[in-house]
Amino acid sequence: MEKTLVILKPSAIERALVGEVVKRIEQKGILIVGMKMMQLDEKILREHYAHLVDRPFFPMLVASMMTTPVIVMCLQGKDVVEVFRAMTGATNGRKALPGTIRGDFSMSGQQNIVHASDSVENAEIEIKRFFRPEEIFEYNARNIRFIYADDEI
Repeated sequence: MEKTLVILKPSAIERALVGEVVKRIEQKGILIVGMKMMQLDEKILREHYAHLVDRPFFPMLVASMMTTPVIVMCLQGKDVVEVFRAMTGATNGRKALPGTIRGDFSMSGQQNIVHASDSVENAEIEIKRFFRPEEIFEYNARNIRFIYADDEI
């Protein structure tokens, strides 16, 4: 099954929304196969947001992402990149639909609660950036047959 990376940003930590986001992941039937809290530094943020380094808001983004530790998660499921991106909603919380994580909890384009990988290829790169192989766990969820049909497993 596919994997994706999620970062619960400082806005999720400071607003005590970690449990709510994790609850939504679990209720959807997505497996959490890796999770840890870490303090990001400028080096890893420059690598992670390399496509934004030349944007005028980049220094503010880096400062914001280093405000508190973050929680990084590796999620697993069928089409999980696409599924979790849909659950996340538009980048700007003011434009995100109600019912999405950002639509329900964010009013900002930057303080927008979560980062979610945007493609399977980027998810693989991002997971390797934040997790060592031994920090990702493969296990058989007992309820898998109640999440997927037999031909989807």
